Amino acid sequence: MSARTISAPVYRRLIVAGRVGLAALGGYAVAALASGVLALILPGPRAEAVSTAMLASFAIMATAVIWVFAARTLRRAALILGVAACALTAALWLAGAFRAGGAA
Repeated sequence: MSARTISAPVYRRLIVAGRVGLAALGGYAVAALASGVLALILPGPRAEAVSTAMLASFAIMATAVIWVFAARTLRRAALILGVAACALTAALWLAGAFRAGGAA
């Protein structure tokens, strides 16, 4: 779909709807992955690490939402969130989250 095949106001609304969807779903995914990584790598008792990670996830989600709406294009915002999600997934794997029996 391009701006030439549909009217400009409809195209702009689709872009905004795409940003809202990306902010909601992508922001949640990045915040959840970051929360998992932080819960595994923060020092101290496990309950405190999880609580701290969950509190940090609110700031991470807000940052992701702001980034999606501040990015120059929707494609760039999706690319950055996708790269962040892949990096966080790799960090979870390296931290041992996907071992049989869960993390220690």
